[in-house]
Amino acid sequence: MKNILEFFRNLPPKMCADCGDEMHEQHESYMNQCDKCLRHGE
Repeated sequence: MKNILEFFRNLPPKMCADCGDEMHEQHESYMNQCDKCLRHGE
C-alpha cells in the first residue's frame, strides 16, 4: 500500500468547472469554481 502522503502529493490539480483554470488555494474545498468565476456569477 502506498504511503498516504505520496497519494495526496500525486493528486492532479483541482480545476475550475467553469473556466478550466487551476485552483491553487482551494484544493481541500468542495467548491468547483474559482474565485474569479464565483464573483462573475453573482
